[in-house]
Amino acid sequence: MKISMYRLGLLAICSLGFLNTMAQQAGKGAYDAHVLFHPLFNFQPGNEYRTGSGAPGPKYWQNKADYKINVALDEAKGIVAGDIELTYKNNSPESLDFIWLQLDQNAFSSHSRGGKTTPVTGGRFGNTGFDGGDSIRSVSVQQGKDKFVDATYKITDTRMQIRLATPVKPNGDVIKIKIAYSFKIPEYGSDRMGTLETKNGIVYEMAQWYPRVAVFDDIEGWNLLPYLGAGEFYLEYGDFDYNITVPWDHIVVGSGELLNPGEVLTAEQRQRLANAAKSDQTVMIRSAEEVSSPASRPKQSGTLTWRFRCQQARDIAWATSKAFVWDAAKMNLPKGKTALAQSVYPAEDGGLDGWGRSTEYVKGCIEFYSSYVHEYTYPVATNVAGIVGGMEYPGIVFCSSKSRKDDLWGVTDHEFGHNWFPMIVGNNERKYAWMDEGFNTFINFLSTDNFNNGEYKTTQMNDLHRLAPIIFRPKADPIMTTPDVIQAANLGWEAYYKPALGLKMLREQVLGKERFDYAFQQYVKRWAFKHPTPYDFFRTMEDAAGEDLGWFWKGWFFENYKLDQAVKDVSYVEQNPQKGSFVTIENLDQLAMPVKVDIEEVSGKKTRVELPVEIWQRGGSWTFKAATDQPIRSVTIDPERSLPDINPSNNIWKPVMYAEPEVN
Repeated sequence: MKISMYRLGLLAICSLGFLNTMAQQAGKGAYDAHVLFHPLFNFQPGNEYRTGSGAPGPKYWQNKADYKINVALDEAKGIVAGDIELTYKNNSPESLDFIWLQLDQNAFSSHSRGGKTTPVTGGRFGNTGFDGGDSIRSVSVQQGKDKFVDATYKITDTRMQIRLATPVKPNGDVIKIKIAYSFKIPEYGSDRMGTLETKNGIVYEMAQWYPRVAVFDDIEGWNLLPYLGAGEFYLEYGDFDYNITVPWDHIVVGSGELLNPGEVLTAEQRQRLANAAKSDQTVMIRSAEEVSSPASRPKQSGTLTWRFRCQQARDIAWATSKAFVWDAAKMNLPKGKTALAQSVYPAEDGGLDGWGRSTEYVKGCIEFYSSYVHEYTYPVATNVAGIVGGMEYPGIVFCSSKSRKDDLWGVTDHEFGHNWFPMIVGNNERKYAWMDEGFNTFINFLSTDNFNNGEYKTTQMNDLHRLAPIIFRPKADPIMTTPDVIQAANLGWEAYYKPALGLKMLREQVLGKERFDYAFQQYVKRWAFKHPTPYDFFRTMEDAAGEDLGWFWKGWFFENYKLDQAVKDVSYVEQNPQKGSFVTIENLDQLAMPVKVDIEEVSGKKTRVELPVEIWQRGGSWTFKAATDQPIRSVTIDPERSLPDINPSNNIWKPVMYAEPEVN
């Protein structure tokens, strides 16, 4: 999901006054190596489900959920109505006396927990003033060879419990659940779905649109945190077959593959799609001029049913409108396969400064992620312009129709990055937002540098001295905080940027790019289409990179420890510059990092000294000998400003003759 400060508008708070305040506070948390390098921090035994190495164990299991869905859009009433058939397979070692489902539409009401926990000032995730929610008409279940029978169920806010007369047996037993339902479409559903009025018709972006089974796992059993808005989703994998019935003049796009193009597209549109599937350049499927033409649809009255299939997915979403311009192009995947990138958007938002380049952006980022992380797994990737600022679903994302240029690249890149975290690596977003938002923001850094020879490349994330006051602001939440507990103003940093910067430092300053990339890719390989926890990530990175990183996880992810490195003193061996020098550096606050020191001699000769984090294991002061042979002009710790040092004023040592005069 996009965060509104994506382009780092908050850098403005890095004012001189704020920097001075942070500098004055630096060093107050006296460094204690015993706290940071605790031997039992990441020391829980593995088991047959999740190993000590961070890999799934020999008896790892997860349940499976397959869906068949039929719904219809009633534009006049503003509702979606239909039915689902859920086939749920219990692979766990436990019998299940009940099944929990999520009814996320129930959050879109003033009477919901989400509504009641919305501040009076409103907010991005608030839905007060709208009487929405799922209307459940019937629920029935089928077990074994029995017929479907009416089920006993209880709805509590955004959750529904189906209470079973006969438990679902462990190790592979199956139950089928049928639900008939409808819901009123919210105009703005927590910036995740909704409707947008355009000059040629309404754009409907539909998500959280069907009852979805909750996850039952080996960590918590049923995962039942209510949907309040900020916390996203945790879902089982399965296969989806779904049918969407809409007015005849609509275009529908959805997760997965369109199964009946011959029924819902014209012959010309089918040919254009075939051409796009072979073209690296964007091909127009339905132009702006054709939007208002009845000839752009295969019939001119009634309704059409669009049929889709999406396999090995955790969710599906769709969008529909009679206002859609539609274009597409081929994506080239690493193993020789291809997939289709496509975009749908209102005519007024096209053009090369706007959505006319969307498909180019989709193609660029997915081809990059397929090479760096894991090959893209869906046949189509669709970008939809609408009311939603930025939200991700398998194979389809919703981005603001008002986004332009670098902002449109940024939100497209971010939302499609989510097809790896959490669509492929299925972490629990409801609890650990940083495991999808942070990981995704990190790979966004790399993708943006790569796109079109760095067209939108920035250096904002390279100067961590400048970012340190924001990262370590006084009321920051720890990264390891449930999204609904994180203060609203902190979500962008704690869920997105701080974890992303942590991975950037781990890659560039701690492990090195090759070791990091190998370990990171091992994590994705191990946990693709599975449910990792934070500890599975931590352990996999340590296991594959060959490094004990408990100090890093503790200081950066679990705590708000600050970093303050300093150059304390310089002396010469036997007071003779020609015999070398001793340099004393300090770690003044509770976070520690490896060290880079640049030494410049009076002749201009420069020497780089690199020291591992282990120098801080016995205390906060370290002296090393440098092979210099002339008087020293300056010593600088962290010369590239690649660490978030909260007090850069003590990072440079100069002898008195070179020191800057104090200003009163």
